[in-house]
Amino acid sequence: MSGLDALGIPGGEALREALTNCSDPLGAIEEFQSENGVLLPSLRPALPFLDLHGVRRLEFHESILEELREKLVNGISDLANSNREDKIKKLEELLVKSFPVIKVKTVRPVVMNILKHLPQIKEEYLTQILDDKELYTEAATEVKRQIWQDNQALFGDEVSPLLQQYIAEKENSLLSHENSALSFFLPMPKVRRQSEVVQKLVHMIGKNVKLYDMVLQFLRTLFLRTRNTHYCTLRAELLMAIHDLEVNEICSVDPCHKFTWCVDACIRERIVNTNRSRELQGFLDGIKKGQEFVLGDLSMILCDPYALNTIAQSAMKVLLYCVSSETLPRENHDLQLLVRMIALGLGAWNMIDNQVFREPKQESQLFTKFIPCIVGMVVDDQIRAVSTKLEEGSCGIRPPSELYSICIKLSPIASLFAMYYALHVARYKDRVAVTQILPTLIHCENDRAYDDIFLHSLISHLIHMVDDFAMSEEFCSAVFDDFLLVGLSKENVLRHMLRLLWHIHHRLSQTRLENLMETVHPNNELSEAVRTTYQQLSEKINTYSPSPVAQPEKLDSPLMSVPAPTPAVPDRM
Repeated sequence: MSGLDALGIPGGEALREALTNCSDPLGAIEEFQSENGVLLPSLRPALPFLDLHGVRRLEFHESILEELREKLVNGISDLANSNREDKIKKLEELLVKSFPVIKVKTVRPVVMNILKHLPQIKEEYLTQILDDKELYTEAATEVKRQIWQDNQALFGDEVSPLLQQYIAEKENSLLSHENSALSFFLPMPKVRRQSEVVQKLVHMIGKNVKLYDMVLQFLRTLFLRTRNTHYCTLRAELLMAIHDLEVNEICSVDPCHKFTWCVDACIRERIVNTNRSRELQGFLDGIKKGQEFVLGDLSMILCDPYALNTIAQSAMKVLLYCVSSETLPRENHDLQLLVRMIALGLGAWNMIDNQVFREPKQESQLFTKFIPCIVGMVVDDQIRAVSTKLEEGSCGIRPPSELYSICIKLSPIASLFAMYYALHVARYKDRVAVTQILPTLIHCENDRAYDDIFLHSLISHLIHMVDDFAMSEEFCSAVFDDFLLVGLSKENVLRHMLRLLWHIHHRLSQTRLENLMETVHPNNELSEAVRTTYQQLSEKINTYSPSPVAQPEKLDSPLMSVPAPTPAVPDRM
């Protein structure tokens, strides 16, 4: 109980001094006990009974202390939650009296509870807590917020492990090889933002606008440093989690709030419909002069893979509508807005890095030549599907034009359209179209087709085309030789390929499987995760045994030997 001296209560030092200077130690101890024990006259006659039962005075006093501490903590919480006008003043008065004993562990919870309920703590108290590691560790988040808002480096140290955990969880969900049905885009937005990391960050921020701005700055910096678009996802999820809690102090000052809210609704509905398009266009067109910097944050929201996937999927649906309605893509206003948002999302990194806040300029040939080329490929797919059903045979397809190849090499938007067209035909298990389109994706701008998020979706669709790997060597060659093996120098491509082999190895020819396993054999420079997955895959292949073919059941019946009756021949007229 050292530390009570600050309140004028004799502690260990006073007892030591009394014992040093006395002639009767037992008398000095008894006198100290009577002066500093529980000063209730009615209690004194009862103390000898405790002695008879072997209850030490220390145990008795500790039990009394625990009871009083609990009542104090509850009383402080009740005061803080009351409607009394003078509650803050009362709490501050209690803090002045109790703070000197904050280092006494047994009464520290009382002091910490007072601090927790004070909206503004004096700097001298915060400094003492910050200087003592033990006090800082035990302080409530409400107290730490007031320390963090003036100490960005310390706040960064607290936030950094959570950001690393978030990125690790996202990457693990993309690269996990065991569940073929797992879709990265399947969870609803509201479910995703209930994750441990997002909720911890929301709690750390509370209603503190300054801390919220710090987190956004961390996310921008990390996005610039790593180009990892998962930081854009966290930027959107964090704002919407705060929106769910109705923290108006933050939502009202974030200029991206309503725009993010609208994008979140589109992700939830899995489409950007016409009404949402008008809302989003209104936000983009409504940016006032002098506030162009808002485009930086809006572009991060649109760079979120979940948002970009919803927008790109919506664009493909518009193209299908153009085919069915026989209208030109360039005349479709919804498609124009979708391309505009795709351009903002894909240009987010450059915009924030260069600090030039204006929308990327669209090339006219994107609408007049490239997108019509994609539409033409869709039409060819539909014609081939009908021809195959009518003629019971396959129909040849035209290879993509030279313009197509040039556009996907130079334009990120064209690359994205080509990639989502590939996902479209893979989703519908169009083996011929997949065989045709996949080899062209190696030319996508900035190796965009080897991005984890696209590969995850593509591999998920290819896994469901498992029978096509056994039926067509040309299809196998397009998937492996002309696409995946071309990018195998990238570790992430190797991991996605291992995921594909995990689910379709039994449908590959023995020769191809052996060659692929030899090609993807990891060296010591690759991560432990790759080597472990490869080892598990090898064991799975070696222990695989095909399901036995069901034999028709033999019928042991005397009726089997009876000849079947001859059908009657109708009389001819």
